[in-house]
Amino acid sequence: MVVLFQYARNRIRYGGAVVSENKETPERRRERLRQEELKRNPAGNLHDSFNRAHAGSLADLVGSLGWKGTGILILVIIIGFLIAAIVIK
Repeated sequence: MVVLFQYARNRIRYGGAVVSENKETPERRRERLRQEELKRNPAGNLHDSFNRAHAGSLADLVGSLGWKGTGILILVIIIGFLIAAIVIK
């Protein structure tokens, strides 16, 4: 029973991939490293996201900013449209 529980826990932990207890999938490792970099250097993440948006898509920009950055980006866009509407009139 304990072995079955550990197997199920590992499948949940590693996104359904069957790996041993001390190994992680490449996807999980990349995500873990990305999260650690975000914690160490949030301003660099903003710079990277704008550079990625220059050559990538809006989904890349929003995905790398997080929910706070996305909210700020939306507010800046709305305020920009309001200012443009006032200036154009």
